[in-house]
Amino acid sequence: MEEKKKIDGKKEIAVIRTLLQISRKQARSIIKFIQGKKVDDAISILNRVIKKKIAVPMKGEIPHRKGIAGGRFPVKASALFIKLLKGLSANASQKGIEGDLVISGKTDTAPKAMRPGRFRHHFKRINVELRLEKK
Repeated sequence: MEEKKKIDGKKEIAVIRTLLQISRKQARSIIKFIQGKKVDDAISILNRVIKKKIAVPMKGEIPHRKGIAGGRFPVKASALFIKLLKGLSANASQKGIEGDLVISGKTDTAPKAMRPGRFRHHFKRINVELRLEKK
């Protein structure tokens, strides 16, 4: 049996969102792109992604972008991650955690839901967990 890691309120803060309707590939790529950075830096990077100044590196058969092998501009997913990061930093300031905090995270596939209608198909759904940890 696997033990769950307890969150120490003095060292790390977590935000967990479930049933988000964004692509898992985009979410994984964004987390990998901002992992290890500070919250303010990650928010400014994602704002530049929304303005299509920086591409998020992705794997697979994706066209090359300036400066990287393959990448996209996931605008909707980036806006959602900005909201999550702002909430995460607000939680950290509410708990009184200061200092060098870096981002880590993961994504999971959520239960699939069917759309109604004649030609039914599944929604895209994922669960996202973001953490702020002291260096």
